[in-house]
Amino acid sequence: MTRKMLPAGRGVAVARTLARRGLIRRRCATALLLVAMSGSAYAAQQDLLKPAQLIADGSLPAATRAANEYVARQYATFWNTGDAALARAALAENFIDKTPPEGRRQGPEGAILASRAFRQAVPDLRCDVEQMIVAGDRVVSHLHFHGHFTGTFGTRQGKGQNIDFIATDIYQIRGGKITAHWHIEDNLTLMKQICASPPST
Repeated sequence: MTRKMLPAGRGVAVARTLARRGLIRRRCATALLLVAMSGSAYAAQQDLLKPAQLIADGSLPAATRAANEYVARQYATFWNTGDAALARAALAENFIDKTPPEGRRQGPEGAILASRAFRQAVPDLRCDVEQMIVAGDRVVSHLHFHGHFTGTFGTRQGKGQNIDFIATDIYQIRGGKITAHWHIEDNLTLMKQICASPPST
């Protein structure tokens, strides 16, 4: 009886060992990803936007959690600064905008062109990350945009109107890059502000 159970026991032990090795390989791959990102980009992490509140899935490996948070902060900092290099670093080449406005190009260039167009209207645009949730292969960012409408929006010329609105982004992350993006902005508030009377002097 003991002889019959021994191979099965060994089989279970081998299976567990292989499973542990697989987990170790996955964690090592994520760790290597972080090392690959280290260089100048990862060294500049202190310059990236920090969320006012960070909520992270405790079941995620620490390296995966850090990598996903990092790329989400990169993309948020792109919206804060308009630096196209940050968008190209954060977004995969086959990046898909799942909720694009009419006419927006897919891929990283679509986001870059959108940022440039909005900064023509609001040159001093800034973005804060009020909260960030890191879970699984997703990151949710609650963003707060603010600035002044001093440029042009379509045919409308800004006269210093205050701009202050929120947006919520959902990112899908694979291999240290954002591959898909769902987003919703408070466009009603934004348009009211753009169409508002200029501030009194």
